[in-house]
Amino acid sequence: MNDIIRQIAEATGIESSVAEKALGLMLGFLEKEGEDGPVQKMLAAIPGAKELISKYGGDGSGGFLSGLAGGGIMGLGQQLMGAGLGMGEITALAKQTIAVAKQYAGEDVVDEVVASIPGLSQFV
Repeated sequence: MNDIIRQIAEATGIESSVAEKALGLMLGFLEKEGEDGPVQKMLAAIPGAKELISKYGGDGSGGFLSGLAGGGIMGLGQQLMGAGLGMGEITALAKQTIAVAKQYAGEDVVDEVVASIPGLSQFV
C-alpha cells in the first residue's frame, strides 16, 4: 500500500499522509456505494485496501457518511475538503484512485464499480 500511496501523492502533488487518508475515504466510499460483487473483486485486488478502509473509511457510528448533509458523493467531498483538499486536488485524487484500481483489478471490474454509483463517472 505504501507504493500506491506514494504513486498517488506524486501524481497529485498531495502530501503522503493526506493522500493515505483520502484514499482510505475514497475506497470506503466505493465499498459503501458500489455494487457489492464488483467492489469486492476490486478491493481484493488492491493490496492493503481493506486495511486502509478500516483505518480511515469508518467512524464507528453507522458508516463514515452518516450525519453528513447529502451523503453519497457530496458527503465524500465534504470529508475530503475536511482533510484539507481543494476541488482540483479531489478531482485529481479521484482520477488517480480509479487509475490505480484499474492497474490492480482491471478496467472492466473498475468500470462496473464506477457505473454502479450514480454521478461518479463525471468525476473520474
